[in-house]
Amino acid sequence: MSQDEKPGWFGRLFGRKGMPAAEESPVPPPDSPASASEGQPDFATGADDVSHVPLPPSEPAPEEAGKNAVPDEIEGADLQPIEGDTERPPAGTAGDAPARGAEPADTTSRAFEPEPAEPEPAEPRSAAPEPAEPTPSALEPGTSAPDPDIQPVDTAAALATDAAKDFDLADAPGKRGWWGRLTAGMKRTSTSLSDRVTGLFTKRKLDATTLEDLEDALIQADFGVETATRVSEAVGKGRYEKGISPDEVREILAAEVERALDPVAEPLRIETARKPFVILTVGVNGAGKTTTIGKLALKLKAEGRSVMLAAGDTFRAAAVEQLKVWGERTGTPVVTRAQGADAAGLAFDALQEARRQGTDVLLIDTAGRLQNKAGLMAELEKIVRVMRKLDAEAPHATLLVLDATVGQNALSQVELFSQAAPVSGLVMTKLDGTARGGILVALAAKFGLPVHFIGVGEGVEDLEPFAARDFARAIAGLEKA
Repeated sequence: MSQDEKPGWFGRLFGRKGMPAAEESPVPPPDSPASASEGQPDFATGADDVSHVPLPPSEPAPEEAGKNAVPDEIEGADLQPIEGDTERPPAGTAGDAPARGAEPADTTSRAFEPEPAEPEPAEPRSAAPEPAEPTPSALEPGTSAPDPDIQPVDTAAALATDAAKDFDLADAPGKRGWWGRLTAGMKRTSTSLSDRVTGLFTKRKLDATTLEDLEDALIQADFGVETATRVSEAVGKGRYEKGISPDEVREILAAEVERALDPVAEPLRIETARKPFVILTVGVNGAGKTTTIGKLALKLKAEGRSVMLAAGDTFRAAAVEQLKVWGERTGTPVVTRAQGADAAGLAFDALQEARRQGTDVLLIDTAGRLQNKAGLMAELEKIVRVMRKLDAEAPHATLLVLDATVGQNALSQVELFSQAAPVSGLVMTKLDGTARGGILVALAAKFGLPVHFIGVGEGVEDLEPFAARDFARAIAGLEKA
């Protein structure tokens, strides 16, 4: 190839890097027959694109080794030997390409060496191979290689673990008392209110605008319009154009909340004359009914009562398994049926069994249902109707379990569930998961239903009987009176 015929990028790229000298083939002299094929395509010379094994010296090469040689002004013009490069020896060594004809060795012109049949192993500079999959012996102690045949763990196992963890929490040393857990659980709501109150009543005289802002803050915390108005009026009474400290406002807030909640703070009373005393739990999906039943069973057992559980949530397998775990931990029998069984029939059978065994309290779980689904609410009515064939007054208590994080939607739940079942009391859970814990005050103002228990965590000890004064001071961010 003449120097006027510049090779393309591919030729220049491969012309810069030679292969190990041991695998090079001799370059035929200029008068060799192989030089006559220069510039012709492979199919014209009979060259094989697959095999690149050099021919013996006795046979003429099918094509000139210098066919892809890079012109002198390009090859090596600006290249310097790389320090530590073992792939290409420096110029003048035994690894240089053979001379062209009788010309002396020249580092500025090098023929393109043909590819060897079996390439040398990659040098240290080449990319490292991908690591092999770890074998069981190479894994950390206590672990094993993943098995593609293993299916994901059922949700029931995770729930069972949570239930077991609850019992561990109850016995953990150094646990805070109920007041400490209550204030910690109500921290979101109390902090939100305290920040608003401090911003409103610091270095500012009391006027109509300030009271309106306070009322807005209480409404946003789900206290309801009625309670918010009453609190703002109590704060402003006799204090217009006067200064008032944030602590004074919080004291007034706590007093008004206690006044609103005191009439509904009633403990759950178990009538010993009714045996079994039937407690039906209802609520929407995820409100915490099954967990609440397990915690109530533990409390009742601690009082010396015999308890039986009925896994009436037959649509969710995990609920049945979760209740079984609570039964095992508390030593409480659990009545179950196959998944998808009729919930009303299960309640009927459980009531019969509790009567036969002389059980003090029967706790019946039910499937979560949205309050706006007429078909599901009708099924709840059926459960009550079927139980009353055995006991005309059953259930003796119907607890509506409410999730505090749903906010104003709790008002709708109380209204519609009360139409399908004889709701006798409320259990408010997850007060630790919201900054709008005032919904309990709004419920008390609108419905006046007894509030038996509140929950501020997942542990057994985090569900306790409701006390109006403690709740009011905790929500206002005050110390216990």
